[in-house]
Amino acid sequence: MKQTEKQENRSSEGGAGIAFTRDPVTGDKGLAGEFLTDAQVEDVVVGVRTPRPISDMKKCFPEAFRQLQQECKVLENRYRDMQYLEFTVENGEFCLIGTRPGKRTPLAAVRIACDLVDEGLRTEQDALDLIDLSRLDTLLRPQIDPDVRKTAVPVGRGLGAAPGFACGRIVFTSEDAIEWNQRGEPVILVGMDLSLEDIPGIRASQGVLNVRGGMTCHAAIIARGLDICCVAGCYEIKADEKDKSFTLGGKTFRQGDFLSLDGSDGCIYDGIIPTIQIPVTEDYNRIMAWVNRYRK
Repeated sequence: MKQTEKQENRSSEGGAGIAFTRDPVTGDKGLAGEFLTDAQVEDVVVGVRTPRPISDMKKCFPEAFRQLQQECKVLENRYRDMQYLEFTVENGEFCLIGTRPGKRTPLAAVRIACDLVDEGLRTEQDALDLIDLSRLDTLLRPQIDPDVRKTAVPVGRGLGAAPGFACGRIVFTSEDAIEWNQRGEPVILVGMDLSLEDIPGIRASQGVLNVRGGMTCHAAIIARGLDICCVAGCYEIKADEKDKSFTLGGKTFRQGDFLSLDGSDGCIYDGIIPTIQIPVTEDYNRIMAWVNRYRK
């Protein structure tokens, strides 16, 4: 493994990717992320092309994948936290660009904190430093009714990029999302390539549908940081942003129509889907016990 500065990587023997040492959505232990051949890291983040799951890298570059797995273990042990890595593959060799603590959903934060304690990498007290306690109420939000899930047929499916379930009226610009939200309408912001400029609109939305990109595109990262449901990478959608409409599953959806998103599995539903309150997890109860013990 070698380190490299950010640079273009267009070789057929190379590629680029983003990896998490644990799943940033669920907190499950194990490598997560996305990868593109004949690309640079910016291509993965911007979302112009739909990236492949990080596991596919093993087929293309088995030695580089082995080096990535090894580096993930070293970095987790060093920093005692889930890490986000940017890397390239040059001539079949893994090249680390940089690493930092990975952004994660509240669900993942709780799971990761508990696992790090169980693995001896953190004490209960300093594991609490990994969690934004003000965000834990999102785990108590309604989710899709499991009985409804069995019979509901999605009109399309993308990538579950930020968990949660959202219903709202379709809008196509950040300005519309803000305006509709201010008059009390729940909205789903739909965009081809939402960017940092769309943060105000994303913040005003119940959910986000980013047509291109994957779980590491700007829209997904922003939505996870704001605890907002996000589905990305649904290339079945044929959008007409000027007409403020898109076609999916044989139906044309227009601004103001209701849409439902499941940010856990990437399903997209026509109309409003019923939700229920999901019971809290054992990990959540453990965290609350630590809070009572150490934050008095």
